[in-house]
Amino acid sequence: MIEVAKRLHTVEEYYFSKKLREVGLLIASGKPIINLGIGSPDMQPPQKVIDAISASFSDPTAHKYQSYQGLPELREAMAAFYKTQFGVNVNATNEILPLMGSKEGIMHISMAYLNEGDEVLIPNPGYPTYQSVTKLVGAKIVTYDLDASNNWMPNIEALEQQDLSKVKLMWVNYPHMPTGATPTANVFEELVAFAKRHNILVVNDNPYSFVLNDNPTSILNVEGAKDMCLELNSLSKTFNMAGWRVGMVLGNSEHISNILKVKSNMDSGMFYGIQKGAIEALKCSKMWFVTLNSVYKRRRDLVWKLAEALNCTYDKSATGLFVWAKLPPYLKSEEFIDLVLKNNHIFITPGTIFGSQGEGYIRFSLCASTEVLEEALARVK
Repeated sequence: MIEVAKRLHTVEEYYFSKKLREVGLLIASGKPIINLGIGSPDMQPPQKVIDAISASFSDPTAHKYQSYQGLPELREAMAAFYKTQFGVNVNATNEILPLMGSKEGIMHISMAYLNEGDEVLIPNPGYPTYQSVTKLVGAKIVTYDLDASNNWMPNIEALEQQDLSKVKLMWVNYPHMPTGATPTANVFEELVAFAKRHNILVVNDNPYSFVLNDNPTSILNVEGAKDMCLELNSLSKTFNMAGWRVGMVLGNSEHISNILKVKSNMDSGMFYGIQKGAIEALKCSKMWFVTLNSVYKRRRDLVWKLAEALNCTYDKSATGLFVWAKLPPYLKSEEFIDLVLKNNHIFITPGTIFGSQGEGYIRFSLCASTEVLEEALARVK
């Protein structure tokens, strides 16, 4: 046998990859499983997006290699979107890099900036990919705890007490996944000031700003943020385009140039038609968000009832594509979700996959129709 690279010993197969295989086997055996675990939007993208990609097939350039930086008009649409939705000015020429989903941006940024042994501040709870990518590039994970008592915000004062001399990168994610916590302006201001004091690159992963959230915000709104910060964003949740793989990273031209050095050696450009569809998505009016969120509000009401039926509590002010719910005392997250899967044939995500601070919590996805959610509620009741 050929021995695998040592880096593979530092990571495991992604939780959902393993668990959904288990769920798939249950479905194949005839079990009527309801999947409320994964945040894969089930609604269609805007019709004009589908029309744009369909029309692109007849373009004589559609089948060719595309620019590593994406179509100029795509970058311009991304810049216009950030100006309209966040009040942030970015140069479409050199301060935006389209990505095949923001998840690849986590790898590209890490490869561009991290050497073996560099330290990375990672939220607990937080998106598991921050940890796995950090391990794959040979950097060192330094978690910082988030908790409900501080509305799941970083405790800058506590961070200042640590030895930060080897920290090069810090991941933040607001609106926060999995908890749905939204930041106040001073949180971003404190993060930018913290980054400047310690020469740390702060990356805000921002794909949930428009789901059940009336106040979309960007860390790039803070004066001087571009010098010390990057922001990732995605069309996956905002426009129901998760499988299309369209995202972006924004920041100053030097940072973007460094990331492009990595990206240009790992792919050969995004499919032309998807870029044309993304342009149309980014031009959607406010009515798109109103319509989308009216559906998610109805679904969230049912998920709140489902959480209550399972004797869980939750924060009604939280935003995003999920409901983060606290279990009754002394219950363990993974044991609880396995019990619900066995007895009620409902798959819910355990909070522990997001870190130790997720113990005692579970996460429900809103990516299921009201009919499916009503069935889930009936099974629990």
